[in-house]
Amino acid sequence: MAGQSSDSNPTDVFEEYMLLEKDPDLYRMVFSGPSQISPWIDPSVLNLKHRIGRGPFGDVWIATHHQRTEDYDRYHEVAVKMLHPIKEDQLQFFSARFDEIFSKCQGLGNVCFLHGISTQNGRICIAMKFYEGSVGDKMAQLKGGKLPLSEVLRYGADLARGVLDLHTRGILILNLKPCNFLTDENDHAVLGDFGIPSLLFGLSLPNPDLIQRLGTPNYMAPEQWQPNIRGPISYETDSWGFACSILEMLSGIQPWRGKSADEIYQLVVLKKEKPIFPYSLPPDIENVLSGCFEYDFRKRPLMKDILQAFESAKDADHDNIGWGNSENVMVDRPAMANRINWLHFKDKLEVGDKVRSRKLKNSCSPETMEIPDGTIVGIEDEGERDPYILVRVHGLHGPLKVRCSTVERVTYGFAAGDWVRLREEDKKRSQVGILHSIGRDGAVTVGLIGMDTLWKGNYSDLQMAQAYCVGQFVRLKAHISNPRFEWQRKRGGGLVTGRISHIHPNGCLVVKFPGKFNLGEVCSCLADPYEVEVVSFDKCEGIVKKYEHLEDFHWAVRPLFIAIGFFTALKLGVFVGKSIARPRSRKVASISDQSSDYQQQQQVQNSANGAWLPPPVANMLFGDVVGTSG
Repeated sequence: MAGQSSDSNPTDVFEEYMLLEKDPDLYRMVFSGPSQISPWIDPSVLNLKHRIGRGPFGDVWIATHHQRTEDYDRYHEVAVKMLHPIKEDQLQFFSARFDEIFSKCQGLGNVCFLHGISTQNGRICIAMKFYEGSVGDKMAQLKGGKLPLSEVLRYGADLARGVLDLHTRGILILNLKPCNFLTDENDHAVLGDFGIPSLLFGLSLPNPDLIQRLGTPNYMAPEQWQPNIRGPISYETDSWGFACSILEMLSGIQPWRGKSADEIYQLVVLKKEKPIFPYSLPPDIENVLSGCFEYDFRKRPLMKDILQAFESAKDADHDNIGWGNSENVMVDRPAMANRINWLHFKDKLEVGDKVRSRKLKNSCSPETMEIPDGTIVGIEDEGERDPYILVRVHGLHGPLKVRCSTVERVTYGFAAGDWVRLREEDKKRSQVGILHSIGRDGAVTVGLIGMDTLWKGNYSDLQMAQAYCVGQFVRLKAHISNPRFEWQRKRGGGLVTGRISHIHPNGCLVVKFPGKFNLGEVCSCLADPYEVEVVSFDKCEGIVKKYEHLEDFHWAVRPLFIAIGFFTALKLGVFVGKSIARPRSRKVASISDQSSDYQQQQQVQNSANGAWLPPPVANMLFGDVVGTSG
């Protein structure tokens, strides 16, 4: 509300509204703030004319607003967004949220002017200034639906400035697209959506699709589809939608055109596909847009980085680069060699900050840290994006000179990216999550399973938790009987051990089970880090447990061991068989050798004896004398 800080408690706002009528067509709210502008518009002074559009959250109408005071009496056209029906018991909550946004949006130049809120036919109506044109209409009038690069850069700077104004006031938009980019009388782009999806967070909506996804599928970031599981939603979520809109303005092609919501979910969330990307862009624009499509929103640029890139590029001459050639658009872009990791530049370091080296990717231990604990004593050329800093480390004589991007700030023992555990238990959300930011005053934001947005609190509410990394093996804790997500089991009913393949920004683990065969596809599931424990060879007791853990690496381990055992047994059997047969063959061979030797001896003896035998008896009787050869 006006006159209150942005972090005021919403429960304080509820007391300033009262429902006087129970008829849904006659809702009246009385605003009790004595010096504040009421957003409420009497339904009798709002006359709907005709519908001009339809979106995922309702219809858009042209209406006349009759304003009458003691000084003037006039009618003027307004645009009215008539939202889908909201349950009666949730109107107060919605109205309090709208009043907070209404007060924050007052006086913003690149955001549509809000007249207020009313009801028509039992539905909430939001009245805004009527703008004659939009960026989407202008694209429809051009050949190919593409805008010149110079206009895209100019509109992009206007839109980024408007989004940044809302972000600085704590408002998420979540529905950025060209048809929501209006143009004023000076051809400046104006945001026509001030964050309606964020108004609907936590409300029971009649359409289940709106509960699951708050936005337009073609422009939604991966975490926007299931924010309480794959989220949470943050300011970088709008960076994805902004980049999708810019690419559509450049190419004339809507991201994932012709695809259904389910198909887009499969492509964006599961397959991690990115939109069509153009060539021939200014380097700074290409760099910042490429970063907007990082799957992990923590690696995307903030809107201030996007605004800086568009502001620096919009005044240059880019119309002579042959952009009109359709060959400048292709699906598969090669990776940029100098792509910026925007995660390293989210925090502006100052002299006196405690810092430490960033951990290596997929590393849970600080053993490789060059600077385990240091203090910044100097910064060189603060105008650079990644300047050199001087860090004094205990035990070293002089300060170390390192790049700013190689260290991270440590405050009260915590740094962004740490795994933390909340001291206060709540069954609706996980107890373990990932720290997203910590201010120098101790204010923290944490991503937790079960929450659509970042949890906000103080560092004293946290304690360090066990860190998880991609590649680690985990299993469900023994005392968890009813896990948040279904866990894979063996045929005998035992729990399967899986390997972490991805970690969402809220700490939700994507676990695959390579040790379980499923028709060639690796089984996977989600896991709450609070409900699992790390498994390693060191923690496995005995040979049997170690072998069971070895089977978790791949389903082919057991068949491979069986095959190796079979061939080993077969070879052993052949070897034993030969060993048994060898003595028998030797014995048979010796007997046969002795027989042949005996026969040879007999033949020699017979031949020798034959030379000395006397003449046959017949010769002796008949007188035939056998002569001997000489």
